Amino acid sequence: MSLPNINPTTTNSWKKLQEHFKEVKEVHMKDLFAQDLDRANKFTIKWDDFYVDFSKNRITEETLKFLLGLADEVKLKEAIKSQFSGEVINETEGRAVMHTALRAPKSSEITVDGVNVMPEIHQVKEKIESFTNEVVNGHRKGYTGETFTDIVNIGIGGSDLGPAMVVDSLQYYKNHLTTHFVSNVDGDHVNEVIKKLNPETTLFVIVSKTFTTQETLSNANTIKSWFLKSADENDIAKHFVAVSTNIKNVKAFGIDENNIFPMWDWVGGRFSLWSAVGLTISLAVGYNNFDNLLQGAHKMDEHFKNEDFKTNIPVVLALISVWYNNFFKAETEAIIPYSQYLNQFATYLQQGIMESNGKSVDRNGNPIDYQTGTIIWGEPGTNSQHAFFQLIHQGTKLIPADFIGFTKSLHANQDHQDKLISNFLAQTEALLNGKTESEVIAEGTQKEIVPFKVFEGNKPTNTIFINKLSPESLGKLIAMYEHKIFVQGVIWNIFSYDQFGVELGKQLASKILQEFNNTAVNTHDSSTHNLLNYYKDFS
Repeated sequence: MSLPNINPTTTNSWKKLQEHFKEVKEVHMKDLFAQDLDRANKFTIKWDDFYVDFSKNRITEETLKFLLGLADEVKLKEAIKSQFSGEVINETEGRAVMHTALRAPKSSEITVDGVNVMPEIHQVKEKIESFTNEVVNGHRKGYTGETFTDIVNIGIGGSDLGPAMVVDSLQYYKNHLTTHFVSNVDGDHVNEVIKKLNPETTLFVIVSKTFTTQETLSNANTIKSWFLKSADENDIAKHFVAVSTNIKNVKAFGIDENNIFPMWDWVGGRFSLWSAVGLTISLAVGYNNFDNLLQGAHKMDEHFKNEDFKTNIPVVLALISVWYNNFFKAETEAIIPYSQYLNQFATYLQQGIMESNGKSVDRNGNPIDYQTGTIIWGEPGTNSQHAFFQLIHQGTKLIPADFIGFTKSLHANQDHQDKLISNFLAQTEALLNGKTESEVIAEGTQKEIVPFKVFEGNKPTNTIFINKLSPESLGKLIAMYEHKIFVQGVIWNIFSYDQFGVELGKQLASKILQEFNNTAVNTHDSSTHNLLNYYKDFS
């Protein structure tokens, strides 16, 4: 069984939403709150240590009813069951989508192609645990007998963004090892990293499923050459490990076969941090914290799989996003975490969301005449308040935003935490209410300045309050957005798990690279031709 294949615009619920939109598109949320004193309670989901308030959205109970009806009509329940059952829902690549299995308990039985994958998954987890403990405890040493002080993750895309984001987010839980990430093929990037390192005390983790990714192998070979200036070929086995499926190429690089951590083709790159791709996370924060991250994600999996749609956090957030994207024609969504630890969170979600749902062809292969993926951007508050909030408050664009906050600070500085959360709460209230002309005048503003100080308000936000930033709560948060991606893909009738859009640029880059190294000339447009010659004049 494949995913349901239903054009959402042909459903009765979509037609009802179109009519309903005409009725409510000018309604101000202030009026909705005034008309229903219990609105905040009706549009809040409390689950575990999550408190999700979606009442500050331009929706009514009727809106939600129609959106939930849309979820039923596109057979979302059946789609969820298909994914968790290991069916081949990534049809264009002929694969199951089973990153959820990576965080399931050992006692689970999850089959892919008729084989229970759980024993193999937990065998790899045990290998990660053993390797992590050996490095962290100093039992595994470098070629001169020194213990490791630094870890370098070499990867790109999902092999970099996920681990880098999690390690950054869990800085509070980090051990004595210093972690570095090399991703960009920009030679200045890799050289800036290695100039700070001691080859005797550095462990390198190369993450590449195929072990052919140009950026990753270029960086790995540059680092290898640097390493061999002070060590010999036999020492590579002690300092380099790989997460890959291409054992032949990894061994040819000089890596010991015992230091190869496997991957599976039913795990997409942007959902792979839960696998051995997360080895760097485990090394940075310790295996127990890595396992807690996985356990948190599993709790969100269970919530998503079993909870009624009306109180299902990923489903509700996905439906609200569809409402803005397809009816209000809002093209972007802002992710605003009120925690500096989540500095890379929006960047991470850009890949997850935009690579998954940036599609213009439906599951029949036909062009789509409705909007699909949203543009994701954002930065932590309060910094972002002094940057792009002006546009959200008074600009001409409608920008729905997720505000993510934690009730407790990790360093227990209550004064700072109170100031942080006062801003967190004030911004969503300001975006809701705005400021009227009469309110501006009452402040004694000069008449000619009044128009510039009026805020329309009616700007939608979701508020996601979590008790504390921990490995477990971060796992839940990441999984929440993963499932939101899936729900939107089902509604839009697209394949969320392929990413052919990243291939074309790579192919053309390979052709152009050949022109740098020899006299081969490919046909280019006149702009690219001129730019190519301009570069060659300087190189």
